[in-house]
Amino acid sequence: MKKAHFIGIGGIGMSALAQYFKDQDVVVTGSDREESPVTELLEKKGMRIVIGQKAENVPTGADMAVYSDAVPEDNLERARARELGIPQLSYFEMLGGVSKGKKTVAVAGTHGKTTTTGMLAKILGDAGASPTAVVGSIVKDFGSNYLHGDSDIFVVEACEYRNHLLELSPHVLVITNLEWDHTDYFPSLEALQDTFRKAIDKVPAEGIIVTDPNNRNIAPLLAVAKACVVDYTKEPSYDLRLPGEFNQNNARAAAAAARAVLPSITDSIIAESLEAFQGTWRRFEYKGKTANGADVYDDYAHHPTAVKETLKALRAKTNGKIIVAFHPHLYSRTRDLLDEFAVAFSDADKAFIAPIYAAREVDDGTISSEILAERIRATGIDATALDLDVIEKKLADAEKGDTVITMGAGDIYKVANALVART
Repeated sequence: MKKAHFIGIGGIGMSALAQYFKDQDVVVTGSDREESPVTELLEKKGMRIVIGQKAENVPTGADMAVYSDAVPEDNLERARARELGIPQLSYFEMLGGVSKGKKTVAVAGTHGKTTTTGMLAKILGDAGASPTAVVGSIVKDFGSNYLHGDSDIFVVEACEYRNHLLELSPHVLVITNLEWDHTDYFPSLEALQDTFRKAIDKVPAEGIIVTDPNNRNIAPLLAVAKACVVDYTKEPSYDLRLPGEFNQNNARAAAAAARAVLPSITDSIIAESLEAFQGTWRRFEYKGKTANGADVYDDYAHHPTAVKETLKALRAKTNGKIIVAFHPHLYSRTRDLLDEFAVAFSDADKAFIAPIYAAREVDDGTISSEILAERIRATGIDATALDLDVIEKKLADAEKGDTVITMGAGDIYKVANALVART
């Protein structure tokens, strides 16, 4: 392949794959709906990125078009690629092809995938293993969501949505934890478990599965395992810059996976690497202070458990008031997990709920940010549904000693950026 065009190149996985191909001397072009820190990163690396998707963006000489899941079949650029006879693959189809023939380590699970993948890539890098890594966020330690490696070790964050996980054939499969999510695709926890059962079954006998075998949602699935199962919970606690027990579990999973890949790795290399790990973009990321002196954090949490655990960790760090601005992601997730979301904000003093980020969905009128705010208020937390611009103004009024945290998979991070930019 000489030339590849990426439709939706600003996607966190798509952009990492684009960087991989550029490293292989492929001429990479791409487009996305809007600018972002990710598209800026790609432009700095010499790729031609067009903002706005139009048929003329597709180069006539392209050998392949790679598209994000967020890009529908009737997208103008996908239609143009068909007219030109350019083969098309989804992100995960292409990722599966790239990983074939490599010693693939797939990091899956409902929570902690990104941090665990970043930690694992850093440990292996610090151990001299020179892995290639595709991560679901920008890792501060290497300034990208992609790490170039010279070995056959391929570390990849693997999402279960639409069974994408099954496109991969990992030698080592990490399952951090498992809860019902992506409710627009998986009608039940059992349906989600079936995907993970198939993923477990794909790991060959000489491979390794790193997980918590006592997790009630994972344990029943391990009956089909041919590979050795390693219990990451037996790893010790590590000195981390990142707070929260959930990050300790991420570190344990990364450490156990590193041992699975490199049996000769020493305890000291793992411990020193994890202690130095700086974290990733939008994962409990400290942004700075507001003009009034309030601390500002930003986090990607968009599942009730992630929201609850992140606020719990934040509460352990401060005795001051915690003000959270939450951007619900998808109508289906907000509706199907409404009971869980309602009780997830117990460690906050005040919550502002932004309009639901629709992404790939259409509003059917059954759920709204107002309904979620009402359910949170019923638990005794001061919660209000507001537009993003109003939320930004409200958060700017936070006082010194207060802690502000923006949360969600949508555009809420822009509010955090704006708050600290005023200082």
